[in-house]
Amino acid sequence: MAKQKKVTVEADATTRAILEHWDHIKPNDRIAHLVRDLARGFTRSLQTRLADHGVSFGHWIFLRAMWHKDGVTQRDLAVQVGLTEPTTHTAITKMVELGYVSRRRKAGNLKKQYIFLTKEGRELENKLVPLAQDVNKVALEGIDDETQKIVRNSLLTMIHNLAVDEALSLADGKKIPSTRSLGIRS
Repeated sequence: MAKQKKVTVEADATTRAILEHWDHIKPNDRIAHLVRDLARGFTRSLQTRLADHGVSFGHWIFLRAMWHKDGVTQRDLAVQVGLTEPTTHTAITKMVELGYVSRRRKAGNLKKQYIFLTKEGRELENKLVPLAQDVNKVALEGIDDETQKIVRNSLLTMIHNLAVDEALSLADGKKIPSTRSLGIRS
């Protein structure tokens, strides 16, 4: 196992709480909590870098997906990034205002609107992807290649296992409720 580099830095309350939890309170807490805090750390680290370019993390998610597959419907984009259609609609509307994407209809299909990157949206890829690569580099510092391979394979296995579990639950008629519906008392 790679040795952790201990560095003393001035951290905000959220970061201090996370570090306190893992260093002292519950260092052997569930993997789900560990992964959640790890994901939060990745997100916050990338957010600080994206802010230098005036791009929100929410827009990054959609841009990243569209750099891989452009010209998709709003519904397809929502599915691709794992967010709801209303959330996607709000983000895309703002991204149109910012000049990152445009909405267009394809010939022969006047019903559906497709989302396309603009020149500016496409050019952001060369500026922003290195920021994400930098975050990964920071996160993996001090972890040897073999351990990285084990971690990657383990995470991919967990993703697969949870996707199968979700599919089985949905096949049994269970649904993933919206946060809004759970907040309503009967």
